Amino acid sequence: MISRNTFIAAALDDAARGAEAVAQFSATTPFSLEQAYAIQALSIEHRRQRGERRIGIKLGFTSRAKMVQMSVDSLIWGWLTDAMVEEDGGRILLDNYIHPRAEPEICFLTRRDIDRPLTLLEATDYLEAVAPAIEIIDSRYRDFRFTLEDVVADNCSSAGLVVGPWSRQFDALANLGVVLRIDGRVVQTGSTAAILGHPLRSLVQASQVLSKAGAVLPAGSLVMAGAATAAEALARGNHVCATVGALGSAAFHVA
Repeated sequence: MISRNTFIAAALDDAARGAEAVAQFSATTPFSLEQAYAIQALSIEHRRQRGERRIGIKLGFTSRAKMVQMSVDSLIWGWLTDAMVEEDGGRILLDNYIHPRAEPEICFLTRRDIDRPLTLLEATDYLEAVAPAIEIIDSRYRDFRFTLEDVVADNCSSAGLVVGPWSRQFDALANLGVVLRIDGRVVQTGSTAAILGHPLRSLVQASQVLSKAGAVLPAGSLVMAGAATAAEALARGNHVCATVGALGSAAFHVA
């Protein structure tokens, strides 16, 4: 008999592939956060079996704005795969998503394996580069409604990412202005200080959650540090641009 974890993982994977929303599972049968991460792992395994590669992790709810928007109070994390990467300056297809939203972020590229919990003083020693980025989130649940456990099971709503130009400006990350524009209009503003007080703390948090999960993040991996603002819904024809201070911008069109 198929286990409930296996059933939910397969249903979420099907929902993502078919761009068809499903009802939140916790509404009928609650499950724990530990079970949610087990479901997430099973769902990612479906992707791996289809040929996708894990290329990094994303952190979620690292800013107060996101916690308020999603009515949660805990940091969460999920996996990134190569199939999620979209071209900077390119286009994404709206039909590949259910109800996508964009949020401006910072993306780190690691240069050493992260195989243990790091301190803030060690963080930059493990980094190769940093870039402005946009995460495309797309909950597979109807009406974008979910509990903390539901969203973790759904790989933290991660659906796509666009990464801008890389640099090594680690010293400038503490309080950069963040601006999200859609069709040239400013829709969100914030600061990188909203990301756990300093984006490098996201790398520390990433090392801790990976250690707890018994996982190692290889050198050359991406770490999406979390959003500095609330997310904005996308519509066909939109041009989306996120600017993160001196780091520059990342952008895409919606087709």
